[in-house]
Amino acid sequence: MAVRQALGRGLQLGRSLLLRFTAKPGPACSWGRPGPAAGWGRGERPGRAAGPGGEPRGLGLPDRYRFFRQSVVGLAARLQRQFVVRARGGAGPYGRAVFLAFGLGLGLIEEKQAEGRRAALACQEIQAIFTQKNKPMPDALDMRRRQGFRLEDYLIGQSIGKGCSAAVYEATMPALSQHLEKAEPTSALPGRGPDVTPQGEEGEQALGGPAFPFAIKMMWNISAGSSSEAIFRKMSQELVPASRVALTGEYGAVTYRKSKGGPKQLPPHPNIIRVVRAFTSSVPLLPGALTDYPDVLPPCLHPEGLGHGRTLFLVMKNYPCTLREYLRVNTPSPRLATMMTLQLLEGVDHLVQQRIAHRDLKSDNILVELDADGCPWLVISDFGCCLADERVGLQLPFTSWYVDLGGNGCLRAPEVSTACPGPRAVIDYSKADAWAVGAIAYEIFGLANPFYGQGRAHLESRSYQEAQLPALPESVPLDTRQLVRALLQRETSKRPSARVAANVLHLSLWGEHILALKNLKLDKMISWLLHQSAAALLANRLEEKSCVETKLKVLFLANLECDALCQAALLLYSWRVTP
Repeated sequence: MAVRQALGRGLQLGRSLLLRFTAKPGPACSWGRPGPAAGWGRGERPGRAAGPGGEPRGLGLPDRYRFFRQSVVGLAARLQRQFVVRARGGAGPYGRAVFLAFGLGLGLIEEKQAEGRRAALACQEIQAIFTQKNKPMPDALDMRRRQGFRLEDYLIGQSIGKGCSAAVYEATMPALSQHLEKAEPTSALPGRGPDVTPQGEEGEQALGGPAFPFAIKMMWNISAGSSSEAIFRKMSQELVPASRVALTGEYGAVTYRKSKGGPKQLPPHPNIIRVVRAFTSSVPLLPGALTDYPDVLPPCLHPEGLGHGRTLFLVMKNYPCTLREYLRVNTPSPRLATMMTLQLLEGVDHLVQQRIAHRDLKSDNILVELDADGCPWLVISDFGCCLADERVGLQLPFTSWYVDLGGNGCLRAPEVSTACPGPRAVIDYSKADAWAVGAIAYEIFGLANPFYGQGRAHLESRSYQEAQLPALPESVPLDTRQLVRALLQRETSKRPSARVAANVLHLSLWGEHILALKNLKLDKMISWLLHQSAAALLANRLEEKSCVETKLKVLFLANLECDALCQAALLLYSWRVTP
């Protein structure tokens, strides 16, 4: 009890004396009024650099401990000079009590710093290990680095779908010998370009195994001209998720060169589409072209067409369906739906880390494939509306209404939909995609998206209030329900970042026994992380193909940040304590 009283007394004295003894006497600063603290520059304040959305992103310790420790050390030195030098006989009982209190305070700070350093170091080591484990698997074209840069290299099947700017077809690229053997029975469609094989059982038997492992996206070229360089420049956003190999070969008549200050190149991520080939070629007459998109065809293929004769083609993996199509015939359990939402947050966090905003997230632009157990793995696609400008990052100057704000106006975050142009107006996209994930979560959990449709149930992002958001089913875990509402907060300062939101779901799914502890310490959290690391490494080694749950754990550990993890734990605690 005496130690606690001494510590309290020391901190009380320190609070009053700190202002007095850390001030520098001068004409503008009297002893009675505090001046600038030691170590602060003019107009500076202690604190860490903020990451996207104003949240700290580093792994170091908060600067407030460092500043307080330096201040207390300086104060102790001044007290020693006053009580020891002036008394010439050492400090009396009063001075010893003060120094005892300061010593205890410093000890607590040092202990806290040591615990934080251990946690930060452990997170860094775990992150380094799983960053290597998180590398993408080689695709079918990685072994053919010199092939696949011409449309004639592919056999194209039927249409997969079309959007407002492109049509997507299934495709394959057999070996040259197979291509020559199967070319005779294959009926080529009119127009310049690849052979087109019929869809169905006959096509699969002719090619053997999965007939069409690739999807080819043919962009519609209305205004880019017929020059390959002009096409690349006009459609450069589509190349943001392209692999390095895709951008190193011959693309039609020119070699693609990334322009200075142009769109960024996105490093690979399991929840982001990967473009494996990109090239320009003449527009062919593909199945359904005359009925589905005759107006964008070149005049040589359709007399009333407005398109140019050359356009951009993107080759990527062929996924079974979109998220909208998957949800139309499947109802995932609450736990599985939570993992699906988590995958979207992992993908969005990767974009934010690279200072890229997708700006067109919707269930039609999210692709799905199933693992061996039938669990869906989600992949974000279609980057035609993304913000990936190296010059502005996620802070887009909004000088006029002519500035492109992205696609899908229904799922624009409030800070985007309510923005007004001006000379100094800037739109912050650092949490805009996370907001869209919150809206898509309603579809994943079996409800209608509240920001689609008409009538009383329809909400508009520019004017809705949080109280109007429909409640998720009671079967959905409470933590997930709270998170979805948090993601849909109108104020960005109250909205968690994608990284913190992903950590919330990770802790809720796999860290329940840690959250149940009444006194959670960093050391306990690190022990849990080490246990998760060992389990993920073992499962990854034993399984031929990692299941969705294992892949999510690897992603979590590869993006481990001590600060973001603590913020997620605090959010969960606050939700569970608040009625």
